[in-house]
Amino acid sequence: MKVLKLSAQGLPQSWLTLEEAVLHYAADAVRWEVGEQVAVFRGGINARTGLQSTLSISSIIGTKGVPGINPFEIKPALSNGKLFARDRNVCAYCGQHFADDHLTREHITPLAQRGADHWMNVVTACRACNHRKANRTPEQARMPLLYTPYVPTLWEDFILRNRRILADQMEFLMAHLPKTSRLNG
Repeated sequence: MKVLKLSAQGLPQSWLTLEEAVLHYAADAVRWEVGEQVAVFRGGINARTGLQSTLSISSIIGTKGVPGINPFEIKPALSNGKLFARDRNVCAYCGQHFADDHLTREHITPLAQRGADHWMNVVTACRACNHRKANRTPEQARMPLLYTPYVPTLWEDFILRNRRILADQMEFLMAHLPKTSRLNG
């Protein structure tokens, strides 16, 4: 289980383990919290009051301070897992849905033709279509793309990064997606 860490302004910063979230609470770095309570940690007994200390962790926390970087200038890292999720496990050439282990990262302009390995030049393809297209462009192979690639937004990237998102975290992230996002449907 991960906790969604946001800046004080509400922009996604990272996914935290419960232990990392506890450190933020203990350092008094949590400015606000939303979402469900996901864990309660119990500490020692106060000698004066006789009360046990507790720390409740929320699924989404806003932290103090302003990030030193502009999150909108960050390009999301490309991985096969995030690519397949972006493209909803659908082959860009035959349109069929496949499990991850039957998919490949397919370069629209092949690396052999000086194509680059970035979000705008890759799509998800089944092994058969990737093999059939080989080191050709879709036009050269007469295999038109069924959808176009795009660079995920900051919000989409946070959804693509974590396969086990809690319902309240997903609702929060989905509320910020562009209407045109493939993740909306």
